[in-house]
Formats: sequence, structure tokens, C-alpha cells
Amino acid sequence: MEYMRIFGVFLVALWIIVVDARVLGGRGIEKYVTFGQTYVVKWGQSHVSAIHSGKEVDLYMDPSSGAGFESKNTYGSGLFQMRIKVPGGNSGGVVTAFYLTSKGGSQDEIDFEFLGNNDGKPITLQTNVFANGEGNREERFQLWFNPIKHYHTYGILWNPYQIVFYVDNIPIRVYKNEKGVSYPSKPMQVETSLWNGDAWATDGGQTKINWSYSPFIAHFQDFSGLSGCYIDGRSNNVAACGSSNYWWNAGKYQRLSGYEQKMYEHVRNKYMNYDYCTDRSKYQVPPRECY
Repeated sequence: MEYMRIFGVFLVALWIIVVDARVLGGRGIEKYVTFGQTYVVKWGQSHVSAIHSGKEVDLYMDPSSGAGFESKNTYGSGLFQMRIKVPGGNSGGVVTAFYLTSKGGSQDEIDFEFLGNNDGKPITLQTNVFANGEGNREERFQLWFNPIKHYHTYGILWNPYQIVFYVDNIPIRVYKNEKGVSYPSKPMQVETSLWNGDAWATDGGQTKINWSYSPFIAHFQDFSGLSGCYIDGRSNNVAACGSSNYWWNAGKYQRLSGYEQKMYEHVRNKYMNYDYCTDRSKYQVPPRECY
């Protein structure tokens, strides 16, 4: 069993090396971009710190506030990435989020949420998809690394065909745009936040935040990781952003490759520990996309 565990980690590490340029469309190294060029603080101004000449931004949370920032641009499709290191220590109840979201009611949203934990217990990575204000599509993973110790890259591909959640360029979740399935279609901004989720995040809300360990600090890097179709100042209809002229809408991003599919299945079989599609206490009849 130990051999199989080590072999599984080796496969994941090998995949990271092989696919890095592939997922980025073979575009090479991105131009250096500072935080202020692409993002703006949304809330908790006094709890946001830009360091290393804008190469890194830290969000702080204490009893008085958390914090968040958002992209200056609004998008209708694209690949959106961020390098993140989540708060360490006893962080039960603390939520670090990286997501796309629309404005106004009946929001569309595509979420990465890191659910803090105490006493060395593993951090849970939760993903969710909202369409027309309806969510409850959670999938949760125990990662093959400790997200507290080092930066890792988290990415969301969103195009007219599919949503793919990536961890270090490994696909861990796919949500397909198929007939009869609710699918995010509103213009969205990229956002991050560090906030108090102790009503639900850890042990179903039983573990509350221990403020004696605050401030909790989440670290963010790579502000050039936005490759999207700008919709700012245009109609709220994102149809124009579905053009095949955008590389993230091209054929190889309309489905996983055979090798991607193998790694996707490996990660889900080994590391996923909750899937809304199999939760009969939530859905006696699974939603259409589960089929």
C-alpha cells in the first residue's frame, strides 16, 4: 500500500512537469505584471499588504476583518490562474477563496475554497459551481501536498464547452456544458478573499475560529495569470467570447486529452472525499449534470 501511495504521488509530480506548457497553450513565459495592474482591493483595505514590489499580496484576517481583491476587468471566457499559499497553524473555520463571480442577483460563480483546520489536520479543498444563483454542487478533495507550506497554482478554465478546475495544471474537476444543464454564462470577475466561514467550513461548523492564533494570513502570487476575453464596456452577452479565435476555446480545450483523462480519474479516485452527485441526503435524484 505504501508503494502504491508513493507511486501515485510520483505520477502526479510527473504530470506537473509534462503538462505545464501544454495547459498554458504553449504561450511561453508571461510578461511580468504587478498586482495593481490587474487587481484592485475590494474590501478590508487595512488587511491587504502588497510586498516584493507587487509580486505578492497577503490578505490578513483578525477579529475586526478579513479582506479580498478583484480583477479590474470582467470576462466572458478564459483561463484564470493564481499561485496561493493558505494560512497555517490552527486555522479551523478560516476560508481562503479564489473564484470567478458575476455581479447582481442570481449570480454565476466558479469557486475554489480552502477550508482551514486545526491540530495538523489536512486542509480541505472545496470546489463549487453556481448557475443562475443555484449552487450546492460541492466536490471536496484532500490534496497530495500540504497547501500551507508552499505556493501551488490553481486554475479555472471557463469556455462555452466546459469548466475545468486545475491544481498545478492537473485537472481535478470537469463541469460540461451539455443540453439541459445549467451553465455559468454571465460576465464574471476574478476574486479572492480571506473570510470567517466558521458557521459551516470545518466539521460542519462545529469547529470555530480560535482568534488567539490570528492574524491568519493567505499569500497570493502570479498576477499575470489572467488569459480571458474582456467584456468590459460591451453588452452583457458573453456570446462573442465563445469565438474559436481565442486559444482557450480551441479544440484541445473543449475536452480533456486521453492523458489528462487518466490523471483526472487518478486524482478523483485517490483524493476526492465528497461528491454532491452521490449525496442522497441532498439529492434523492441527482442533478442532470451528474449523468
